[in-house]
Amino acid sequence: MRNDVDHLPPAQQEELARTTRVLLDEFSVAISRSTQPWKKNGKVRKIVLFGSYARGDWVDEPENGYQSDYDLLIIVSHADLTEIADYWYVAEDKILRDPAITRPVNIIVHTLDEVNRGLTRGEYFWVDIARDGVVLYDLPGSELATPMPLTATDAYEMASGYFADWLSKIDTAIEGADFYIRKGHHNDAAFTLHQAAERAYTCFLLVRSQYVPRSHNLKFLRSLAEDREPRLVEAWPRATKVDRRRFELAKRAYVEARYSAAYAIDNDDLQAIKSAVTMLRDTVETVSREWLDGLRQKADL
Repeated sequence: MRNDVDHLPPAQQEELARTTRVLLDEFSVAISRSTQPWKKNGKVRKIVLFGSYARGDWVDEPENGYQSDYDLLIIVSHADLTEIADYWYVAEDKILRDPAITRPVNIIVHTLDEVNRGLTRGEYFWVDIARDGVVLYDLPGSELATPMPLTATDAYEMASGYFADWLSKIDTAIEGADFYIRKGHHNDAAFTLHQAAERAYTCFLLVRSQYVPRSHNLKFLRSLAEDREPRLVEAWPRATKVDRRRFELAKRAYVEARYSAAYAIDNDDLQAIKSAVTMLRDTVETVSREWLDGLRQKADL
């Protein structure tokens, strides 16, 4: 794992440095309010850039709706410190509103034990981070475990189980959305389409990497999934403002379709979102089956 961002342009280096400062500063503020010693003395042990900006194959075409996100792993000293709402929400919000940070930032937060457990199991997600990640911040004594390779047989069995379970859950959600659309319950349909899309990304990420973040944010899940499989990009058109607005409607539906009286969506938007989700589902099935075939051949099953 490298510890410099010299492969990135100066603008991205400055954004990542600023992002790291905000995360550390706001975490310090969050734990300063605690009374329990282990919380008050809680620490960020490591911040690691992973994904396309770590590998060097990012996309930066905001005018076309294509812009890679910064993906950051934050490793903390205690499991309770991984709670986004308690310790990281303010930092995320500040980063989102900072005009000096122009690219989206996604964070996942785990303990060192969780990360090292994934590495010793050979889970692809953590092994990829250990191989390609860039350390932005590091405390002494926070070394990652040596990755242990997952056998092809174990990988196939795990991925097959995830695929069978989650593909059926996607279909159930799409069927539910169809029912709500027929009944004219637009907000319920929007929420259920969000669930179908979330389940599709969950299915893909578990099959390919044995990991999915604890997030309902479709944009974050989409970013992680598309980073591993470019064919998933085609499910969500981005060329026009209408296309981008419809994705935002789907993303917002998880909360607003249930709880906000201001959320409104018409049948044309629902049908377009349903088409995108259906295409996403079919693409996830195709690429997952290809992946499973490759694992089965490696395992000689």
